[in-house]
Amino acid sequence: MGSRTSLIDRKFLEKLERLAIRWQKSLPGLVGGNFPSRQAGPGQEFLDHRQFHYGDDLRAVNWRAYLRFEKLFLKMFHIEPRVPVRLLLDTSLSMATGGGAKFDYGRRLAAALSYVGLLRHDTVAILPFSDGLGEAFLCSGGRHRFGPAAEYLEGLRCAGRTRFAGVAREFTARYAQRGLLVLISDFLDDEGFERPLELLGGFGHELMLIQLWDPEDREPYWTGPLALQDAETGRTLEIDVDGKTRSAYTQAFDAYARSLERAALSTGGRYLGVPTSQPLEEAIFAGLTGVGGLA
Repeated sequence: MGSRTSLIDRKFLEKLERLAIRWQKSLPGLVGGNFPSRQAGPGQEFLDHRQFHYGDDLRAVNWRAYLRFEKLFLKMFHIEPRVPVRLLLDTSLSMATGGGAKFDYGRRLAAALSYVGLLRHDTVAILPFSDGLGEAFLCSGGRHRFGPAAEYLEGLRCAGRTRFAGVAREFTARYAQRGLLVLISDFLDDEGFERPLELLGGFGHELMLIQLWDPEDREPYWTGPLALQDAETGRTLEIDVDGKTRSAYTQAFDAYARSLERAALSTGGRYLGVPTSQPLEEAIFAGLTGVGGLA
């Protein structure tokens, strides 16, 4: 299972077992509301077991398993229809800058969300994108399906230029059924992301935007005359950088992040900005739970 992947170790997977992916919209034919109430309880469809954690409902403990193994296991049940979860992972060349920290972080984050979804028996599709939308890797059916999903993520490589407007059109054409769309990207596209995000939200998809950046993406440390080359287009820009220039750049970066947040919130979605210097556990248990993406 998860112990065979280099993305996330088993101990971290065990910490994820108490989480569930949240959505907020009410989707016709599917469940909506503020929380996807997949929970342990009597008289519902059985899903799986997980380890018991402090604070769990003792009524859901499998006491027969306790008598046999002398360990507490919690029974989980499914009580609602499933909302499809689609994870769009940016695999453009800009994600490979800075030693590939953004891309590695994005893959680990996608792996964690996939595991949480599989544990709750969500239907998860992982879709890489750059100048086009890649073929989906579909996974469902429980935690034992996590291994293939992790192997798929490990095998992805960065290539191509970000053209999200075309990706958004491909997505809406390919996926008529509305669901939760988790977008993991550095959101660096000369053509901008705002209008494509409006398109996706207008089609009824619920957006959860996770913006990744290296610390130097937001606060560059360079000074003096520089020749900057675009990782995706190869274009070169010659500039002279001083403290005032760096400050103006950081202000522009923050303004762009706020525009992404507004685009998400305007469609009833959520936004989270994550520097790669932040531990993944903190991004999940403080960041994503804080904005309501996980609970």
